[in-house]
Amino acid sequence: MKKTELLLPAGNMEKLKVVLHYGADAVYLGGNLFNLRALADNFSKEKLEEAVKYTHSLGKKVYVTLNIIPHNKELELMPEYVKFLEKIKVDGVIVADLGVFRIVKQNTNLNISISTQANNTNWQSVQMWKELGAKRVILARELSLQEIKEIREKVPDIELEAFIHGAMCMAISGRCLLSNYMTGRDANRGTCAQPCRWNYSLMEEKRPGEFFPVFEDENGTHIFNSKDLCAINFINEVLDIGLDSVKIEGRMKGIYYAAVVGKVYREAIDNYYSGNHRYNPKWLEELETTSHRKFTSGFYYGGKGEGMQNYDERNSYSQSHILVAKVLEKVGENEYILGIRNKLKSGEKVEVLNAKNKIVEFEFPEMIDQKNQEIINEANPNTTVEIKIETNLESLDLIRKRK
Repeated sequence: MKKTELLLPAGNMEKLKVVLHYGADAVYLGGNLFNLRALADNFSKEKLEEAVKYTHSLGKKVYVTLNIIPHNKELELMPEYVKFLEKIKVDGVIVADLGVFRIVKQNTNLNISISTQANNTNWQSVQMWKELGAKRVILARELSLQEIKEIREKVPDIELEAFIHGAMCMAISGRCLLSNYMTGRDANRGTCAQPCRWNYSLMEEKRPGEFFPVFEDENGTHIFNSKDLCAINFINEVLDIGLDSVKIEGRMKGIYYAAVVGKVYREAIDNYYSGNHRYNPKWLEELETTSHRKFTSGFYYGGKGEGMQNYDERNSYSQSHILVAKVLEKVGENEYILGIRNKLKSGEKVEVLNAKNKIVEFEFPEMIDQKNQEIINEANPNTTVEIKIETNLESLDLIRKRK
């Protein structure tokens, strides 16, 4: 049986290495042009080439996002850019717009995935993209499991991809103008200000200064904001359909989120293909250690209405753990160099997150500050320290603590 690809986001080179280490079969990322995460670090041409070489050295794949909805002037540089992507041997590009699709087809032989921004919600549109020459269609998030199954049956000879975890947009397939209207930043060209995440209250025009709750909060609410998609407890039903790829959202998220989500879904997918799939409640517990909004099954079971998609609490984000350090290298017997990410004190109880083994808890030891070569008992973010412990660590292991 062909295994479904696990596709994870890579907002920069560090995140790319982390997600590949923690289980991704492939990554998607953006260059400095033509992608919908203009505010992410993104990749210069030199970094793109480095990313492709590194990923291919592990036998894995790289997809580059070209998913903006462009205006005329933005098309001028695209022919040269897509030729460059072909030259460095990316495994495919992600496209939302017919004009961009045409430019890629005219200038390269690159594999093309049709972005979720293209809003493919039925088998006829998927069939049309196949006939035009697309390799893969990334389905709209607004589809149920039954609808996806029907598309798979009607169009068996094209690759299909679907999102299984991460933030969802309040607008269908992300086609939103709130940011344009309120800030002048175009969501469909990569600079969304996310005004749907802001706090709002309702005021009646003849009662100025009197604010009314939209749902339950006495001060207002996030009236547009959606919950986060999480498919971990029914991942077997998603995989039963025979999708070619399942995708995690989050190019703007940090390495801790990327590592945990990658590790959990890697384990769940491998569990499924072992032939003896059984849901493990620990998977959800691990996902809840990352920064997230309330989880929802999205539209997979046909769920509609605010109870399924929107939350009604002002404090929308929660997480149980924070990242405190990343293992940079092993320098001796049980001696390691760590990059500190959040304040950390000797004596605190911490946990090691690695790609394969069980999570190990230990008491954090005293440290040697790499800058001053002094023994310290407290380290601040963006510093480098050396520690010696009995616990076996590997490069790219992450160390976390409870909040």
